[in-house]
Amino acid sequence: MSPKSKVSCEEVDTFLSETFGNEGRNLPRTHMVDFGYAEIQLKVAPLDMRPGGFISGPTQMAISDHAAYVAVFTQVGILPMALTSNLSINFLRPCIGERLIAKARVLKSGRALYVISVDIYGSGSEKLSAQASVSYVLPRDM
Repeated sequence: MSPKSKVSCEEVDTFLSETFGNEGRNLPRTHMVDFGYAEIQLKVAPLDMRPGGFISGPTQMAISDHAAYVAVFTQVGILPMALTSNLSINFLRPCIGERLIAKARVLKSGRALYVISVDIYGSGSEKLSAQASVSYVLPRDM
């Protein structure tokens, strides 16, 4: 039997809203968590768009980082000081749609370093729009 997620969607969204929502940000919502896996969605705002109706690269990078953060939480619980140490993204095709969907899976978990793969889709297509590799470092006192 595989381990269960250490957090619920509601716990994650409450933490992120209380921690980062005070700046009027359009925060993604957590739609599914499992041990080592997180799926989040962002309702795209006009500022997230590029000419031609494409969702911007910076928005896709931000959701990649956000999804990786949540994926780490599924294994260690809410850990505010988990920090991004690397983010690499490949943009595969234009991302279109009213929502941005990110599916993050922990590939490697260690005492100090987590490596997460994030697949990004626009709600306007079932094809993968971008793929990111994100590394997170955990605080030393864990």
